[in-house]
Amino acid sequence: MDRLSAHLDRGWDLLGQGDSRGARTSARRALEIDRNSPEAHNLLGQAAAREGDADEALEHYKQSYSLDDGYVDPMLNAAEVLIHPMARFDEAIALCDEVLEFAEVKEERADAVLLKFDALHAMGQDAAARALLDDLPEGPYEAPFTGYLVGRAWFEAGEFDRATALLTEAVKAEPDNADGHYYLAMTRDRLRDWKGATVAFLEARELDQRVPAPPWSPDKEAFHRTVEKALRGLEPEVAAALEGALVLVADAPGMEVVADGVDPRTSVLVEGVGPVDGPAPEGPRSFVRVFVYQRNVERNCGALEQLEDEISGQVAEEVRHLLHGPVEDDDAAPSGEPN
Repeated sequence: MDRLSAHLDRGWDLLGQGDSRGARTSARRALEIDRNSPEAHNLLGQAAAREGDADEALEHYKQSYSLDDGYVDPMLNAAEVLIHPMARFDEAIALCDEVLEFAEVKEERADAVLLKFDALHAMGQDAAARALLDDLPEGPYEAPFTGYLVGRAWFEAGEFDRATALLTEAVKAEPDNADGHYYLAMTRDRLRDWKGATVAFLEARELDQRVPAPPWSPDKEAFHRTVEKALRGLEPEVAAALEGALVLVADAPGMEVVADGVDPRTSVLVEGVGPVDGPAPEGPRSFVRVFVYQRNVERNCGALEQLEDEISGQVAEEVRHLLHGPVEDDDAAPSGEPN
């Protein structure tokens, strides 16, 4: 193996272990050998994306595929960050269409279709997104992760029976894929297989606990201060409902809570707040409790500065749900409430 390949291989290994800083070092050493290495720029882009710097990631991805216009990986990676967190959906769709014009590998075509599906779905163009799934290449796929992505897309399209079959096969082939177990649980939940959903949710929770925290993750004390600041900035109705609340921070919901029907990836759980027209709570446990789950909050954010807004938004949504009841939507994802 030549020196360039050795640095790149080591960089990808380090990134897989959650060491984005080490991956950056390996990529820069590769660039010292070949300043025009598209693979090194793609690796730098992935490291930046893991660290929550979407702008830097996109810059490296663009440089990568400008150096090799047939290199599909950075194009798909760029489309992914354009969708989330940047919400530049039209640009993402254009990149996916460009890939579909020349890509011949089944997995690459499937990835492009699925990213375009995600962009259309995020734009609210659900009919167009659903129609797009008919263009997916026929499985089976060489990479189990692609099978998971296809199953997730069918879940998002509301085709739960089809999604269940694909996701079941995906987690058999890749049992450590936390997202696969999570979406299998969500699908079983829609099909009212409560026991199967609970088992899959618990498996997803256990696997999530093994994933390293993002490099920008604050310590517990700093995170608690962020929670307190977020709660101080809530609108009057929500703040009044939480007056005197006990605020507790944990990594994720406990397995007992998940077994009782709470989504293991919920960011916030509020207890003790009753509907506006309902009777006042009584008894020794009638005080309000706010649980904030740090790892789940961080999963929804791309950087440290997004934490406060994410917490305040999730708390406000949960309190409004408790005060005024749920919005009628049979296809909505679980809110964190018990089944």
